[in-house]
Amino acid sequence: MDDKAVLLKYLRARRGELLAKLDGLDEYDVRRPMTPTGTNLLGLVKHVASVELGYFGEVFGRPSGRDLPWFADDAEPDADLWVPQEESREEIIELHRFSAEHSDATIESLPLDAPGEVPWWPEERRRVTLHQILVHMCVETAQHLGHADILRELIDGSAGKGPGT
Repeated sequence: MDDKAVLLKYLRARRGELLAKLDGLDEYDVRRPMTPTGTNLLGLVKHVASVELGYFGEVFGRPSGRDLPWFADDAEPDADLWVPQEESREEIIELHRFSAEHSDATIESLPLDAPGEVPWWPEERRRVTLHQILVHMCVETAQHLGHADILRELIDGSAGKGPGT
């Protein structure tokens, strides 16, 4: 397996584990604010899917065409980390799947040394390669999976990769 295949395998595994954190929970528990800023499990799925669309879309000139109003200049701070009532669980799960498909298409179609530019990063760090962004998203997804693991444990005591992860 080459480097890209290994990294993509890890990213896909972490995505699946993150989505599994919702399994067996009702609407209240997936939306329940678990931090002072309102972060909840469904919000973490929304956040990871959203940033992935940016990193594997905009950065490499492959915009998804998906409107993400929680990233608008006039949006509430951290609006991508919580889910209001007008956004359904099904919509967020569909966003996660759409994001994964769009990202995978970018990853599979470009070489690891493909250049990109992250417009929201400082000027001196903006120029990147697909390899850098793939590693970045593996790390970011794993970080948020850890957050989700803690939130899930606080909700019902389950932790790790077992049933109800």
